[in-house]
Amino acid sequence: MFRFDAFTLRWIAIIGMVLNHIVIAWWEIIPLWLAIPMYATGGLTFPIMAYFVVEGYKHTSNLKKYILRLLIFGVISIPFHVLTFGFLGLNIMFTIIVGILCILLYDKMKIRPLFWILFVVIALLTTFPIFFDWAIIGVVAVLLTHIIKNEKARRIVPAVVSGVFMLLFSLLGILGTSTPYTQVEIAGLPGYDIELMVVSTVFIVGCLVAAFLLKNFNGQRGKRMKWLFYSFYPLHLAVLGIVALLMGWVDLSVFTLPLP
Repeated sequence: MFRFDAFTLRWIAIIGMVLNHIVIAWWEIIPLWLAIPMYATGGLTFPIMAYFVVEGYKHTSNLKKYILRLLIFGVISIPFHVLTFGFLGLNIMFTIIVGILCILLYDKMKIRPLFWILFVVIALLTTFPIFFDWAIIGVVAVLLTHIIKNEKARRIVPAVVSGVFMLLFSLLGILGTSTPYTQVEIAGLPGYDIELMVVSTVFIVGCLVAAFLLKNFNGQRGKRMKWLFYSFYPLHLAVLGIVALLMGWVDLSVFTLPLP
């Protein structure tokens, strides 16, 4: 049985992220037969990321610097994220920050019912009025990874839950329209092509594979890549978003706030 160190798993997550984002940003030119496996690999990314975010939270020597680093690269990525995805929203760095704040609250708050009420409110705010990448699903995945005590379960359950959530979200998008190739709107999100929503149902496959990979994590760090992901994230979004802009697949109107 293959065993994977953290360095290898992070690279797998990065590759899955890039392939998934290529499909979304360059949807106009990606054939369906290629879009399906590329989109599925995107399911690998956040479950792996969520696991190592929680590990980082547990082992960082300076939580404030950890969050500040996420915030800096999140802000840098905002314009490129908007161009890549074609709507005004916040990128995954902000979702991770919210997830970290939630597990911090979980550790600090002694009144559990009050925490859960606050958590539900925070999770909903990642969807409306401004949509965060992965939104509620991302925040739930981070919290689950933190609160589940059994090591085997905390590597598997959040990934499976994420996959099921994403599948339900995709099915909701499909059911939200009756005419093929029309635009759909869910919870204030700008429309995606219905065909893309159908393709997104395979996202669960990547999440299940992520659960398998995390199950076989050997606990070793491997090579250090402290700054690689942080710098690679805005860089790859810049390439995808700028190409989409130049090709006319998206325009600067995506930066305009919708009128009430």
